[in-house]
Amino acid sequence: MRIEDHSFLKQQVAELLIVRASGHCYDSQRKYPQWELSNHELKRLLNLGVGGVIFFGGSTKELENRIRTIKSWSSKPLLLCADIEEGLGQRFEGGTWLVPPMALGDLHRKNSDEAIALALEYGRCTATQARKCGLNLVLAPVCDVNSNPANPVINLRAWGEDPFTVSQLVSAFHKGVASAGVLSCAKHFPGHGDTAIDSHLELPQLDCSRSRLNELELLPFQAVIAEGINSVMTAHLLVRSIDSKKPATLSFEIVTNLLRKELGFDGLVITDALVMKSISQTYGSGEAAVLAFEAGVDLIMMPNDADQAISAICEGLRSGRLSMNALDKALQRRRKELAKVKVSLQKQISKKCNFEDDHLEDHQAITFSRALVSRSLDIRHPGRLSATQLAINLVRIDGVFPSQVLTNCSPAISLPEKAGFRSVLCHDLGVSPWQANKKQPLALDRFGEGKFLVQLFLRGNPFRSGRGDFQEPWPIVIKQLQKLDRLAGLVVYGCPYLWKKLLGVLDSSVPAAYSPGQMPEAQKQILSALIKPQQKKEAMAAQNALDFTN
Repeated sequence: MRIEDHSFLKQQVAELLIVRASGHCYDSQRKYPQWELSNHELKRLLNLGVGGVIFFGGSTKELENRIRTIKSWSSKPLLLCADIEEGLGQRFEGGTWLVPPMALGDLHRKNSDEAIALALEYGRCTATQARKCGLNLVLAPVCDVNSNPANPVINLRAWGEDPFTVSQLVSAFHKGVASAGVLSCAKHFPGHGDTAIDSHLELPQLDCSRSRLNELELLPFQAVIAEGINSVMTAHLLVRSIDSKKPATLSFEIVTNLLRKELGFDGLVITDALVMKSISQTYGSGEAAVLAFEAGVDLIMMPNDADQAISAICEGLRSGRLSMNALDKALQRRRKELAKVKVSLQKQISKKCNFEDDHLEDHQAITFSRALVSRSLDIRHPGRLSATQLAINLVRIDGVFPSQVLTNCSPAISLPEKAGFRSVLCHDLGVSPWQANKKQPLALDRFGEGKFLVQLFLRGNPFRSGRGDFQEPWPIVIKQLQKLDRLAGLVVYGCPYLWKKLLGVLDSSVPAAYSPGQMPEAQKQILSALIKPQQKKEAMAAQNALDFTN
């Protein structure tokens, strides 16, 4: 290739970019238009040569149609991926939504062989459904060891809290993905588990020695590299013991010297999204792309401005700052990994998919998902939850715009209401439930009389760092309600660390339950166990009598 051939060079560089698109077909349906390209822009960039798309949102049927359309806009094979760490249903309606990976880490402590077998099936289920929709790259497994309970961004996404557990489970997950003919991605290198800052919002620092890094963070990555993982995603964090100036994504010492040379990885290296503030608040689109490529990265994920990223890399190649040999190697790695997809993506998406015949979410997947939920529950005193005439179902939810886990028909709302509870939602954009009294923080006068069923949907989500989820005084609230004999029951969906903390103050006689998963299936299983059927009828009769007298 001649550097003077600007058009051809631009096409080659564009092949290294992955841009984000909605899984919905129309621009008006985009849930996050600040990150998801319009159809006009997406088609223009694919015509220019952009080689990858990451999808979010929509149904599985929409995604299948969307991928068929997007492929028609490009003349080259595309990397088509999604962040489906918890099954296809985590991002796309109609797919199977699995419990968070840490649930299997907990099972691993009790029965390692069973947990490994489940992790293998977890990967197979995820990848099989992804492939049926047209995806060929699953951006998982998370190889971070969640050694910091205050981690706001990894948390339940990790497969465990120790490197041995994580190594075994991510290796099994990768094997399951590979068995379905789909590529997988280990993230976030060199390890994002021991951080207390969300890299979507700020640049975290990993302050540990190189020896500790070798003994903990790097072990799961070494395990999946040995198993032939297809790609590795870099982390936007500062690892001072290796490079005190540049984040891992932009660090030659970490990407080339550590990952490539020391660990011997020769697959694709992908950046985490460059729109994340840990990168974008310091570096422009072009500069970040150049620094990442200079560090040894192959694929540039979600730059703020794709055109600027392409232009800056092209200029770096023409000036000699960036190596043409590095470009050739990156393109070769990309094409090599695409060639490993065992089942032709074109064959999968060119046929008209009938989900009834094609069994996207087949009986086996449904049974597997339900079994994982059941195995991961911790239920105390089943069948003892009852309502009074004025009982309150207090639900704390991470967010409501939109909420995947909660609608007016969700079991967390409908089942308590059938049992006589009145639902009240508490979230960031709603009325605050708090008052200034630190010993009695829940403002009871805002809820009226009656006992509380407290349901907490909190799991350490991206974009929520610093918004106080982990600092909310729920242990004190439990004490407050118990002292007043107003706690009917407690359910925690998500964060295991919060559950353990609340168990320390919970009266052993109070009906309570925990689920790492927040999906409707988890809600249904927990509340069906806690609420006696005959109590539902009695509570409904009492509520009807109350309504009549009012």
